[in-house]
Amino acid sequence: MFTVKRAAELTGLTPDTLRVWERRYGVVAPERSPGGYRLYDDRSLRRLAAMKSLVDSGWSVRAAADHVLEEDTDAGPADPPAASSSPAVPDLGALSAAGQDFDVDALTAALDAGFASGEFERVVDAWLMPSLERLGADWRDGRVTVAAEHFVSAAVQARLASIYESLVPGGGTPVVVGLARGSRHELGVLAFSIAARREGLDVVYVGGDLPPAEWATTVRVRQARAIVIGVPSAEDVPAVRETVQAVRRESPEVQVWLGGGHQGAVGGQSRALGHFIGDAAATLADAIG
Repeated sequence: MFTVKRAAELTGLTPDTLRVWERRYGVVAPERSPGGYRLYDDRSLRRLAAMKSLVDSGWSVRAAADHVLEEDTDAGPADPPAASSSPAVPDLGALSAAGQDFDVDALTAALDAGFASGEFERVVDAWLMPSLERLGADWRDGRVTVAAEHFVSAAVQARLASIYESLVPGGGTPVVVGLARGSRHELGVLAFSIAARREGLDVVYVGGDLPPAEWATTVRVRQARAIVIGVPSAEDVPAVRETVQAVRRESPEVQVWLGGGHQGAVGGQSRALGHFIGDAAATLADAIG
């Protein structure tokens, strides 16, 4: 039998996450010591490890819990559920199709299947981002309404936020990630933040539309060693340049990294991370040690 602290160490989860998964999803039912402390057995650890593996690969926490409870896997703590039980990856038009009908069930099923089809970074690069590009093209061509596009984007953002919150921040110097003033297309930088946390980085995600002064203050307060700013459109370039200047005035030693489709247009002393989030996260991790 293991205490909550030891169970957390063995599964790679935090004690708070263990309690939430017990209380909200019923994935484990630990015994109690005479003093009222939680005690976890081997079966509980196997369930928690299997659920963490699914969540890390992109499943929603609810879907992962349902799967683990249904399978009641006997795999070891480091073994994910069998690949044969994972849904096949949907086609690139699945998100658009669900949006056209405002079909919550179809949208949830597409996201579950997409994220379950492989490693998170590969799924984002090969399926999620191309699917969102298809959604944008369908909107521009009038096949998808503005409301439908918002419907899908909100669901994707909620799913990514859930994955991000399920990951424990790494150690070391913080890295601040987000968007400059006026920029609100968060999905790319949020996906990158997940990949960076999976690389063991202490990511401070500040979201979209953050003014330059707030960027500078966050870097100073958190004593960040690096920042990552997304540049998803050409219109974002001036605000990104303004943000870089503001940060460097207060923290001249900070590393400035850029992502997004227009990362090469900013110039200056900033460095580009490229267009594949797994490679980008690994590059950043290597650069800041």
